[in-house]
Order: sequence, then structure tokens, then C-alpha cells
Amino acid sequence: MEDDEVLDGYRTSIDNIDAALIHLLAERFKVTRMVGAHKAAAGMAPADPDREAEQVQRMRDLGEAAGLDPVFSEKFLRFVIDEVIRHHERAGNGG
Repeated sequence: MEDDEVLDGYRTSIDNIDAALIHLLAERFKVTRMVGAHKAAAGMAPADPDREAEQVQRMRDLGEAAGLDPVFSEKFLRFVIDEVIRHHERAGNGG
């Protein structure tokens, strides 16, 4: 297959965006680990359903404003929240 500079450029952009997403998620998980440690020290449950509901609506709104399907935005955030809770529970901070 011949080199396609336009396609290569798009793929490079996608690769860069994917790398940025991974780094942002890693940073987010660093902060949520601090939240988990604080909650554990304070005797709080790992999950906060009210906060989660607020964040889900916020992500849906942000997604819609950015031209993304709000359902996708919600699914993405729920996946991240579930992973955070799993980390908190694995660290011994189960509610």
C-alpha cells in the first residue's frame, strides 16, 4: 500500500490524542486515590451517589455541548467511576 500522508497525519493526531487521554486518566486516578485515602481516614463510604449523579449530568451536558452523544459521555464517566470505586474497595476502603 502506498503512503498516504493525509491518512498518516490523521493517525498521528489520533495517537497523540489517545496518549493525552491516557495521561489525563492517570492524573485523574492519582487524585481519586487521594480522595479514597481521605474518605477512608474520615470513615466515609467509597461511593457518593449524589456526587455521581451530579457528575453524570455534568458529563452528559458537556458531551452534548461538545457534539458528543450524551449517552456515550455518561457511559464513559460511569466506567471511570466504577473503576475508582473498585480501586477504593481494593485498597480496603469498602463502605
